[in-house]
Amino acid sequence: MNKTVYDFEVKDISGKSISLSQFKNKVLLIVNVASKCGFTPQYKDLEQIYKEYKDQGFEILAFPCNQFGSQEPGDSEEIKNFCNLNYNVTFPIFSKINVNGDESIALYSFLKESLPGILGSKAIKWNFTKFLIDRNGVPRTRYAPTDKPLDIVKDIKVLL
Repeated sequence: MNKTVYDFEVKDISGKSISLSQFKNKVLLIVNVASKCGFTPQYKDLEQIYKEYKDQGFEILAFPCNQFGSQEPGDSEEIKNFCNLNYNVTFPIFSKINVNGDESIALYSFLKESLPGILGSKAIKWNFTKFLIDRNGVPRTRYAPTDKPLDIVKDIKVLL
C-alpha cells in the first residue's frame, strides 16, 4: 500500500504526539511558517480561508520552521502567542521542525519526495511553502512561498 500523510505522527505545539490519521477524509494545506518572514502576513489569508472552508472538511496544518534566515527564533509559547495576538490563528500549529537536511521530519521528507519543486528540487526553498493534500491523504500540489493563499482557493475547492 502506498504511503499517505495519514501514516505520519507529528508533535503539536505543546509537544504531544499527534497522528495525522485524525485528519482522514479532510483536504489539508500543510505549510511551513515563520513569525519574522516577509511572507508572514500570509497568516491573515490562511486564517480567512480556514474559517471559510473548515466546515466543508478543510484543515490547515502549520509547522513553524527556523531554517530560513532564523525567522522563527521563538519557542512554542512565543510562536503560539504571536499567531494568536497578530493573526487570531485558529488552525492547528505544530511544534517547530526542520524541513530540510538530516533533521527533516519524516512528514516533510515524504512531501518533498512526493512533490518535488522547480527543476525536480526536493528541498524546501523558504518559509510558507504549501502542500495541498486530497481527502485520501495524497499530496496533490506544491506551491511556492510566493504563491498567495487566496490564489490557491480554486484548487482547494476542487478537492472539497
